[in-house]
Amino acid sequence: MNPATVANPINAFAEALTPKVAVSYLRVSTTGQARRGGGDDEGFSIPAQRDANKRKAAIMGSIIVKEFVDRGASARSANRPELQRMLEYVNDHDVDYVIVHKLDRLARNRSDDVEIVRALEAANVQLVSTTEAIDQTPSGMLLHGIMSSIAEFYSRNLAAEVTKGLTTKAQRGGTVSKAPIGYLNHRTVDDQGRELRTVIIDEERAQFVKDAYGLYATGAWTVAALANWLAERGFTTVPTPKVPSKPMNEKYLHRVLTNPYYRGIVTYKGIQYDGRHERLVSDETWLKVQGILDSHYNGDRVRKHNHYLKNSLWCGQCGERMLVTHSRSASGDIYPYFYCAGRHSKRTNCTQSSVLIYEIERKVEDLYLRVQLNATFRGHVEAQMRAELNDARSEVERRRVELKKKQEQLNRERGKLMEAHYAGAIPVDLLGQEQDRISKALASIKTELDATNEKWELIERNLGLALDLATDTHAAYLSAPEHIRRLFNQAFFEKILILPDDNDRVGVRLEAELAEPFDTVLTNAKRPAGHPGEPRDSSSIHSVALTQSICLSKDTVVDLRREFENPCPHLKTLSLRRSRGFYDHDQRSSEPTVSDSRGRVVRSLGMAQTLLRPEQVDDLVAQYREGATLVELASVFGVNRRTVATHLTRREVTIRRGRFDPSRIHEAADLYLSGLTLVEVGMKVGAGPQAVRRALASHGVVIRPGGRCGSRITASTAVGG
Repeated sequence: MNPATVANPINAFAEALTPKVAVSYLRVSTTGQARRGGGDDEGFSIPAQRDANKRKAAIMGSIIVKEFVDRGASARSANRPELQRMLEYVNDHDVDYVIVHKLDRLARNRSDDVEIVRALEAANVQLVSTTEAIDQTPSGMLLHGIMSSIAEFYSRNLAAEVTKGLTTKAQRGGTVSKAPIGYLNHRTVDDQGRELRTVIIDEERAQFVKDAYGLYATGAWTVAALANWLAERGFTTVPTPKVPSKPMNEKYLHRVLTNPYYRGIVTYKGIQYDGRHERLVSDETWLKVQGILDSHYNGDRVRKHNHYLKNSLWCGQCGERMLVTHSRSASGDIYPYFYCAGRHSKRTNCTQSSVLIYEIERKVEDLYLRVQLNATFRGHVEAQMRAELNDARSEVERRRVELKKKQEQLNRERGKLMEAHYAGAIPVDLLGQEQDRISKALASIKTELDATNEKWELIERNLGLALDLATDTHAAYLSAPEHIRRLFNQAFFEKILILPDDNDRVGVRLEAELAEPFDTVLTNAKRPAGHPGEPRDSSSIHSVALTQSICLSKDTVVDLRREFENPCPHLKTLSLRRSRGFYDHDQRSSEPTVSDSRGRVVRSLGMAQTLLRPEQVDDLVAQYREGATLVELASVFGVNRRTVATHLTRREVTIRRGRFDPSRIHEAADLYLSGLTLVEVGMKVGAGPQAVRRALASHGVVIRPGGRCGSRITASTAVGG
């Protein structure tokens, strides 16, 4: 009691009757505690704390004027929004007490407890616990320190126990967090009443995840386009109490495609463990998807125009992709072109010009004539390869023994690595790098072991199917629809290069880099006997001559065996369709390969340069031979005069180059001086505008500047009477 109060009994009496002012602080550690039991997000703990604090305030004769509640905030950190608001409040207002249910509601960290108590003392506020007898006496302060230390010990010990339990669960392949999309966390109770927490497949979304990996692994999709495609088909995120279900988007799908959980891997604190849950993606597919994502690190490009030759055509000059554009002319016609991405973006000094899509389609069709085997030589190739494959079986078995030994060694390394980490000898970052190295090596070994499994009958069957396909490739390609033509191109060619060629009608030629196994078979098939080491350009392969002999090394045969045992999806699909007689009849659509709603699509150079029927061309040639000019014919047939000249050249008709009939000079002068333009005068007298200009100028007619009218003079005066 201050001296003023002692000197004035009335003030002392008034102060004794005035109730103390208090604030109440409540806290639960997790949002689950706050939501337990329903209600207004308070669960059971917060109301219990509130009632206890109110009873304590009543006993002390104080009034709680403000309440601060942290729902789902850990006491190991003082950075809690309501705690900070409370400290600001007691600094700005006259408050006597801060009431908490227990000291661990305020802090579970000894240093934070000291700082909070100092802040309250600086504001002349006393801390009160409803369950613990702490006050400003020495024994009360001792008890405060002991209880604060106990709270810190409890928190740290609990965290250590939880971490130990989660680590053990992860080591045994359990899922230690919420299951990602495609899975569901599932709780069951066994016969003894024990709760079992497992992860099961989400039948609604798992197939979408499989489709996402399978489609993206083809390399034909961007993440954004694939996300839109999946969203249109109903792939949505899992709803939560605060966030409703939403359609799949690009950012979410990228997280799905980079999550190793789908390949059966559980990750905890940066360490990977083999999971017990059912995997949705194979190691091979997952690694392929990661490779494509890495190659698209700078972002995917949205494709506006689709075509079955996309991803197969490359510029032979600069090595960039050939892309598709639809150019629209002033007349409204659509010109679909392949153009070089390097030249378009100016990344290279490429001079490759654009080429009409239709012309490239025809050249690719002709390309298949150059890569097919004749029936007789095909039998020779198959016989020799079957013999070599039989000799390769012992070598395959030896390789499998080596791979299994290496696999066992890597598994031992992984076990020793984990032991060293638990002993504190290896930091987490180095552990993660080593785990990644070992996982990739094991995945590679597993893939090779699977590929070298003794499926010799399957190998020989696929060999026969592939060679059958290479025997009648051209006919099969011509009869195939667009999506099957895409498979043909991806199965037979790594790249189709477009190179300039001045001797070609279109101005370009194609060269091909063959894909396996056709590159090895056809390239070696063109190699003469006695020269097994001489490299040959696969783009120059034509039908194989019967006098040549195939020369395959043992290593080459082993590689081919792997190709035929596990052929690429494109080759597998084509071979299966051929075995079922798919190519016995024409499957092509009657619709054009390129369409555009904006106008008529120009398919070829011939179509671009002539809109006339053959009988119209006959009429055009006849009129020109009778004396009609290019300009007159262009007007009559509704085409450009250059188009007229092109038709005449194709019919081997000599073009009359701009001659002006001198006898028509007076007519031309009268027409020009009447106000007609040089073009209009030329159309009347059957000559080009430049020929008209030269004739008029040579006879003294003043040529008007563009858009202006000259002085009106008579034709006789202008030409000298």
